[in-house]
Amino acid sequence: MNTIYSNSPRPLSILVTGASSGIGAHTAARLAADGHRVAGAARRVAEVAALPGVAPVHLDLEADQSIEAAALEAAEAIGPIDVLINNAGIQRRHALVDFPQHDWDAIIATNLTAPYLVSQAVLPQMIEAKRGKIIHIASLMSELARPSVVPYIAAKGGIRQLTRGMAVELAPHNIQVNAIAPGYFATEMNRALLDDAKFTAWVKARTPAGRWGEPEEISGLAIFLASSAANYVTGQIVMIDGGMSVAL
Repeated sequence: MNTIYSNSPRPLSILVTGASSGIGAHTAARLAADGHRVAGAARRVAEVAALPGVAPVHLDLEADQSIEAAALEAAEAIGPIDVLINNAGIQRRHALVDFPQHDWDAIIATNLTAPYLVSQAVLPQMIEAKRGKIIHIASLMSELARPSVVPYIAAKGGIRQLTRGMAVELAPHNIQVNAIAPGYFATEMNRALLDDAKFTAWVKARTPAGRWGEPEEISGLAIFLASSAANYVTGQIVMIDGGMSVAL
């Protein structure tokens, strides 16, 4: 186990949602490789099962009973949850004037309501243990905006405030709540944008680092925030965006 990052006398029990691909898969695999007990929750459990050392857990974020069941299944597989990483998310793109309500509902349910409900499901374990870490995956869109993704912006802005509200309420229980806010990362969710040469050129020109982020570049910060090295860090939204959010 990587003690530089974990600073823990024992492996942590970590639940990662949306672990079948992209940032979730890379983060779950990295934490497992560092010696932690990791459960990856997703609909596509076969893809999670292919990750070395990661216990697959079925999770359907559109069904409340699935969330409760997944929390119990994860605890049975890896022990009481020390760390929750709320990573699962979806994206839909339409002009605001005719954005379908069913797409708005799906985006808000998956990107904002689900992290709240999954957190509720694991909190009794953390409160009983008198320690815990919750890490939400926010977005550059928690702070900035672009056309055609207004519901996503609303949901990720909600994650910013959910992080702060939870951090304040849960601090007396020794539970820290933070968020990681990625910029443009080369994931399957962004496949259409990656394949758009004009948009990719814009991302590279607009980002001081001059490139898209790679999913594995999220895991180092997740490891830090999950560790006891971050015991006095709470309510923070940390950007990983190659400098886009600070450049004019």
